Amino acid sequence: MTDHDELRLLPWSTLDGKPCFLSTDSAGGPLSRLADRTETAQLDTGAALLEHAVEVIADTETEPEELLLLTTALTNTLRDTLRIAESRGHRLPTPSTTPDGDHEEPRLPAAAFG
Repeated sequence: MTDHDELRLLPWSTLDGKPCFLSTDSAGGPLSRLADRTETAQLDTGAALLEHAVEVIADTETEPEELLLLTTALTNTLRDTLRIAESRGHRLPTPSTTPDGDHEEPRLPAAAFG
């Protein structure tokens, strides 16, 4: 299980749009690695789409149909990105509490940031 003893939200959904979750004792199992690779691909796609969107928006001769397609693609990419952020947020370590009741700042390895 994860540090929070929760299920991992996977970066894809079922055919009817419901979220998929993974329950495992190993963060390095085959399905976890597939999810990690899928997240990376989704974020790379989002970065490329953002670059394309900047070009399309700057073009004063862009047709409304192209803007509609771009908006649809950006919406789908934003949905993927928010799912990844939610999944990764749930996997962050829980801050420990100091004797005076304050929470310590979590310390994460550089690999946690992508």
